[in-house]
Amino acid sequence: MTKMKLFATGNCFFTGDEHYGHANIIRYCNRPSSTVDSMDDSLIAKHNAIVKDGDVVFHAGDFTMKDERAAKTYIHRLNGQHFFIRGSHDKWLPYEASDMIELEVNGKMIVICHYAMRVWARSHYGSWQVYGHSHGRLEPVGKQWDVGVDNNDYYPVSFEQLSAIMETRPDNFNYVGGRK
Repeated sequence: MTKMKLFATGNCFFTGDEHYGHANIIRYCNRPSSTVDSMDDSLIAKHNAIVKDGDVVFHAGDFTMKDERAAKTYIHRLNGQHFFIRGSHDKWLPYEASDMIELEVNGKMIVICHYAMRVWARSHYGSWQVYGHSHGRLEPVGKQWDVGVDNNDYYPVSFEQLSAIMETRPDNFNYVGGRK
C-alpha cells in the first residue's frame, strides 16, 4: 500500500477499467465501439478532452492486459501524470506496484483500490473509497464510487465531480464522526 498527499499544479482525476487493447471487453461491457482500435481512440479522446498535462490521474486497475511496451504506448498518448493501482489484468506492472493507495486531496482521505471494500482506512471517519473492477454493476456502499470508465460515460472523474457525488452518498455504515 502507498500513502501520499497530493500537491499538484493541476486537477486530480480518477479512472479505471480502461482495458486498452482488450477486444472482448467491448462485448462483455457492451461498449459503444465496433473495434478495439476505435474503443482505444475514443477512451483516449475523452480522457484528453478533460485531463491536461499538469493534472494527476489515478488509475484504479485494469489499464491494459497488454505488455509493458504497449502500456507505455497508451500512457504516452494520455495527458497528465499517471499513478497505477494493480488490477486483475495488469501483468505489465512491476511486482512491487501498489494494490492500494491512501491519498489526501484537499484535506479529504481517499482510498483507491481496484476492488470495492466494505470498510477501508478511516471509513468510520467519513473517508472515501474509489474502485473499479465491477464495470458499473456493483452498488456503492456509503462514501464509495466506481470510477471505472463504464460507470462514468467513459471519462475520468475529477476530484470536484467526486466531491459532488459524495455529497449525495450516505455516510458510511460504520461512521462515528469526529476527525477527517
